[in-house]
Amino acid sequence: MVGPWINETKKTWDSLTKIAVEGSVSWAQAMFSVTVSGDTRIIKGNDLPIDHTTGTFPISASDPAYTYDQNPNTITPQSISWSLPLNPAAAKTPSCTGGGPIGVLDDGVYLFNALDGEGRDAGAHEVLDGCQEHPQMAGILHHHAVPSCILDKATGRSTLVGYAADGYGIYVERAASGALFTNTSLDACHGRTSRVLWNGKEQVVYHYDATLEYPYTVGCYHGTPIS
Repeated sequence: MVGPWINETKKTWDSLTKIAVEGSVSWAQAMFSVTVSGDTRIIKGNDLPIDHTTGTFPISASDPAYTYDQNPNTITPQSISWSLPLNPAAAKTPSCTGGGPIGVLDDGVYLFNALDGEGRDAGAHEVLDGCQEHPQMAGILHHHAVPSCILDKATGRSTLVGYAADGYGIYVERAASGALFTNTSLDACHGRTSRVLWNGKEQVVYHYDATLEYPYTVGCYHGTPIS
């Protein structure tokens, strides 16, 4: 069922009126670390949020969200062990993001691309919890965008909030007005080159930016993703 927050005529949706999955589940066993060894960035974790609770999944029939999404999946710990290039290089040509994890955010939760299983805008159509996440069939908890619980904390000019599977950083970057950049400021992969804090120092590097517009984070891979 299409929720009332979606305007199918105008092809828009309202994040402020979109329903969210109820519940406040804590995950004391959550683990997440980012370390450096030589020219490699090592990311380890279990795909459980380290700094916030989740909604209750499977979605209960008593939850108003159940009217629009009967997600039957349970959040299941995963094994994240990624070895990314410390200084990624551009690929000869960009490549498409596929289904499944395309990045990891600094709350310890996987990032998927902006599509749901039916090829629609997942941010609009899928009913998520208060930190805009949910589990898929294998129990993999994931975001489809940088969620409000991360955006709200990232108040500076640029804040590193995660890493894409090709090694490039995912940032919340703001204009002088404090607003997020829009797609018009970014390339086809949803990134740009500018001065940000990267590997402990300010430098001009390519990175992906979070926006409030589809595809929200990574539109395609600028570098070569790990398999």
